[in-house]
Amino acid sequence: FFSCILSICASMAGDHETLVFKAKLAEQAERYDEMVTFMKAVVKSNAELTVEERNLLSVAYKNGIGSRRASWRIVSSIEQKEESKGNEGNVKIIRDYKKTLHKELSEICTDILTLLDQDLVPACQTGESKVFFLKMKGDYHRYYAEFDSGNTQKEAALDAYTKANEIANESLAPTHPIRLGLVLNFSVFYYEILKDPTKGCNIAKSAFDDAVTELDSLDEDSYKESTLIMQLLRDNLTLWTEDMNEGEGDGTK
Repeated sequence: FFSCILSICASMAGDHETLVFKAKLAEQAERYDEMVTFMKAVVKSNAELTVEERNLLSVAYKNGIGSRRASWRIVSSIEQKEESKGNEGNVKIIRDYKKTLHKELSEICTDILTLLDQDLVPACQTGESKVFFLKMKGDYHRYYAEFDSGNTQKEAALDAYTKANEIANESLAPTHPIRLGLVLNFSVFYYEILKDPTKGCNIAKSAFDDAVTELDSLDEDSYKESTLIMQLLRDNLTLWTEDMNEGEGDGTK
């Protein structure tokens, strides 16, 4: 009986490793939709992912949705131009086309958010993994809010980011790349989605200042990753502060 159980476990472990290898293969081939399929199967095999596996999952979905988010922005820009010219016929064509993009975007977001809620977040055993996946949940609700009107996605993103931030403050150092990455995305959410530049700047500046004081304690690998995210925080702060100052100067807010 026990040898049978061991044999089944070994087979499952082998299948798991095969799926991970297939996901890596799909990544190298830049076939991200297939990579998503393989990583979903990995999660169903064992939802408590290793660091490598969770990074593969993130890459798969991020690339899958990234090109479609770019498409949405481009088509929306063309829509505005055609609208300003009064080309109602073209505007109608564009809006019909956007329905296809909307469907694809919503399906990807719903897919990963379901996986997060049902499998990944419940399986978390460490503060780090909880922050990673709650951040991911916030990110995909934020992406959803970019193309879906209303407050449902905004509120869900805010809730996920807030929970992730609370856990990060308790369990991760200010210089931890996952904590810094969370703050970077959380501040972008406030700035771009909630249209609250002051809050976005405050979150980014506070995290940057906290991290600066502890940089000396990092090893070389962590130093590179953390300082790269800190540079992005600083770049955003510079850009956002300039935009806010220009807004004050011309009477807009």
